[in-house]
Amino acid sequence: MTAYTKTARFDHARALTEDEMFKLAPSIFATTAHESRSERFQPIPTIEILRGLISEGFAPVGVKQSVARDEGKASFTKHLIRLRRIDEDSKYKVGDTVCEILLKNANDGTSAYDLMAGLFRICCLNSLVTQTGTIDSVKVRHSGDVNAKVIEGTYRVLGEAQKALVAPADWSALNLAREERVVFARAAHVLRFGDADGEVTTPITPEQLLTPKRYEDRGGDLWTTFNVTQENVIRGGLHGWAVGDDNRRRRVTTRPLKGIDQDVKLNKALWVLAEEMAKLKMAA
Repeated sequence: MTAYTKTARFDHARALTEDEMFKLAPSIFATTAHESRSERFQPIPTIEILRGLISEGFAPVGVKQSVARDEGKASFTKHLIRLRRIDEDSKYKVGDTVCEILLKNANDGTSAYDLMAGLFRICCLNSLVTQTGTIDSVKVRHSGDVNAKVIEGTYRVLGEAQKALVAPADWSALNLAREERVVFARAAHVLRFGDADGEVTTPITPEQLLTPKRYEDRGGDLWTTFNVTQENVIRGGLHGWAVGDDNRRRRVTTRPLKGIDQDVKLNKALWVLAEEMAKLKMAA
């Protein structure tokens, strides 16, 4: 769950200014490529691409950048921008699902222009949202007419996001048995805590991923199960007890996911998991 910026309120949203974005994610404004890149790498600054999207009616409402392990890459590191069409006539209420465009890029070679469609569930009108999925993806290499390709790709993923807005209604009508909800949570548990071999050692149980954080999320349908599990996986805050090498018990608390790539990867995986569960339920 993220209160990602006060400018993204659903009662009177506005676009982030360039000064605000520079303070939050200065790598958006990198005008050159990192020295490790070859001459074929075309370092078109993200801010130039963003200005093109703004002229198309997309408003940046949230930005973040990765923490660079190499200080020399701090000004070129990976960043993520969340864009939304701000319609003054739109009336939102708590529980509504909205779609946004996620633009990921880096000028150090760690990312192409990656466009994704994201769904977000409004928890309150002051911009508090829960990400409910990352859908579709268009990658644009740092070569050729990057600006035009990014704008074209943005409209494509926006179309996919709008199609996915039927999920809240469709999945809310699919009731899951307790065993089905636990199966969903077990799969999410491995996605979040499993190592390269799929082994899980955390004391956090799959059933804990099904614990709602608010009263209205106590339903047993697929949409609610997906949202509750996703929020617990991404937001963290779950508690358990582990036994150390000294045989002493210690309290363990899961941390929220802050890495851009891990966040995107898990959201995509959970969305696919829910989609497949929906197909099975509808086929049955």
